[in-house]
Amino acid sequence: MHALRLRMQKQPTVALLIAINRLPVNTINISAVIITLNEAKNIRQCLESVGFCADIVVVDSGSEDDTCRLAQDLGARVIHQPWLGYGPQKSFAVEQAKYDWVLCIDADEVVSPELQDSIAHLSWSDDQVAGYMLPRRNHFLGRPLHYGEGYPDLSLRLFNRQHGQWSQDRVHEGVELNGETRRLSGDLLHFSQETLSQYLTKQNHYTNLQAEALFARGKRCHASRCFTAPLIRFIKFYIIRRGFLDGAPGFIHIVIGCINTFSKYAKLLELQRNHPATPPKLTN
Repeated sequence: MHALRLRMQKQPTVALLIAINRLPVNTINISAVIITLNEAKNIRQCLESVGFCADIVVVDSGSEDDTCRLAQDLGARVIHQPWLGYGPQKSFAVEQAKYDWVLCIDADEVVSPELQDSIAHLSWSDDQVAGYMLPRRNHFLGRPLHYGEGYPDLSLRLFNRQHGQWSQDRVHEGVELNGETRRLSGDLLHFSQETLSQYLTKQNHYTNLQAEALFARGKRCHASRCFTAPLIRFIKFYIIRRGFLDGAPGFIHIVIGCINTFSKYAKLLELQRNHPATPPKLTN
């Protein structure tokens, strides 16, 4: 066991994490909700980390790999639903849950043992609290990020569906909650298995959706925003929130985020110039 712990310190992996910190035997009456599409490489470690939940729901939008079979083998209820968009798909998934308290995570995320313990010790009879913010630790280029945008990437993922639901945004959706929120200790670990090329391709798609959503809401911007917004973002996350302490992965992660901000507003400019008759509403 001592040798195993030393290996984990040198190369922390989810498999070793789970081997040393076994999931609790007793389950909690909450529902874990995951949406998937071709997540065979991630789904096992994700589902193993939510084994403390009495109900596990996987909503799949058409996987062509072994995602569904693996999820069923691990005890999850698998429901097939063609893609609706990020917000609507997650809303549909929450509706399939057995319990009102739902834990929503992505297939490439893992609930750490410390976070499991925090959830296990919650007082579910506290009617004042409607949801909990989870610290999310992003792993990028094979390394955990500790600063900048990478951590603590607070996200509202555990909530009572009687008091809230996912927004209907096609991208960068969030939980709209009516009630008090608190922060839990322990991390939600994000292990992206993408190559840098795949990551950039996905970000390009996200900025398309973001620009289209802004335009549809009547938002407009000046060309100067393509310069000022990325600069402000870089100063905030790389300098003020000390992203420079994460070395090369931290620098690359933040620069890509700044490029995304530039791309979003550049694409919005393109849309408003291609549709000049639409009444403008300048973005904040």
